[in-house]
Amino acid sequence: MGREIRSERFTTRDFQRFAERLRQETDLLEAWCRDGRLAAGGPAAGFELEAWLVDADGRPAARNAELLAALGDAPAVPELSRFNIEINTPPRPLRGEVFSAMHADLAATLARCEAAGAPLGLRLATVGILPTVREEDLVLANMSDRVRFRALNAQVLRLRRGRPIELDIAGRERLRTTHHDVMLEAATTSFQIHLQVDPGEAQRCYNAAVIAAGPMVAASANSPFLFGRDLWDETRVPLFEQSVNTEGGGAPGRNPNRVTFGEDYARGGLPGLFRENLERFPVLLPALLDEPPEALAHLRLHNGTIWRWNRPLVGFDARGRPQLRIEHRVVPAGPSAADALANAALFYGLVAHLARQSPAPEARLPFAAARANFYRAARHGLAAELAWWEGGRRPAARLLAEWGCPAAREGLAALGVAAADIERYLGIIEQRVAAGRNGAAWQRAWRARHGPDMGALTLAYLARQHDDRPVHQWTL
Repeated sequence: MGREIRSERFTTRDFQRFAERLRQETDLLEAWCRDGRLAAGGPAAGFELEAWLVDADGRPAARNAELLAALGDAPAVPELSRFNIEINTPPRPLRGEVFSAMHADLAATLARCEAAGAPLGLRLATVGILPTVREEDLVLANMSDRVRFRALNAQVLRLRRGRPIELDIAGRERLRTTHHDVMLEAATTSFQIHLQVDPGEAQRCYNAAVIAAGPMVAASANSPFLFGRDLWDETRVPLFEQSVNTEGGGAPGRNPNRVTFGEDYARGGLPGLFRENLERFPVLLPALLDEPPEALAHLRLHNGTIWRWNRPLVGFDARGRPQLRIEHRVVPAGPSAADALANAALFYGLVAHLARQSPAPEARLPFAAARANFYRAARHGLAAELAWWEGGRRPAARLLAEWGCPAAREGLAALGVAAADIERYLGIIEQRVAAGRNGAAWQRAWRARHGPDMGALTLAYLARQHDDRPVHQWTL
């Protein structure tokens, strides 16, 4: 959720001064881009994994402060709710045995979390939406103790002019409810894949990530249930978009939804998306930071309050040079660490392939079609009918088998990824697609056989997740 801030109360002058600094830093980033001051170099991979804390019954356990204290210096931080944490990994060059190395890092961190949690009666669950979460769990009393989170809640409600959050998701069943704070967002946990890019390749890579979003969410869907209702294959998508929706408040046209697939491909490079942040999205957290303009602190804070499904990021390397990253946010957490790294391999391979195609795929697939693919895949998973540039539509499973996995193999080979890693992790995707069993399909199949006991489903899920076998191998 980004850096901590000092105050949750803001004045009109705070908003004005923050806007001034945000404009200055946006101008500066664009100038750096024009002048070639952004760091170049080979692509690098990284990720953030959000996880649930659960008790012996598989219910959410709002005790992340205790677990983080027990972990000490582990690469984990609190998330919005007390029953979530986020695990981070250092970036690695996208070559060689990168996926095996990241898999080993993640498995070790998860094991360390489990060991620290065991004396506390806590377990970790990596899943897009925990089947046992109830609406009464998603209350401010379970918000993590961070000023930023309290300020975020207050400002979202301010932009909504005090109107409650309205949740309406129509899937296999329908769920309608109203909520009076942003804690619905805490029910969505993801596997956020990061790609550090060369400035000269950033626009093509970003557009490739947009095109890949539909196939990616179809392959990885793992969130079919919310409050006991069977909704979308990846219910996390409409839940997140509605849970912090500020659309409609304020001046007409000046307050779009901050969780968005976007309105177009990147046409002015990644700096153009930061310009769009400035011009389209009202400041949400006007915390004034005591840092020089060259730190881009206000630009980065503002960007952290706009949750694009493909989000541009700017950071700094070890030498202090600014660098660009793409954060691919469409993939849910879980089911296993092996599945997560397979999803990452598919993403990096697809982006590497698409970004090198001529003519550019974004000239062949209209943005509206890429966006529609994303929502169809979130709703229907591997059965979704996706548009592609050959014309017509085809089921996502067929598209992945006939085009997606071969394209990703080619892309990873071009990056210099080890053949054994390509075979191991893309092999998981190929077998998952052939079996028709992603996390959403397994959860539904388990419930069809054993009945609608969300607690029993969660415990069965945890038992299989612990073995770190990919979900297509899970028994019912």
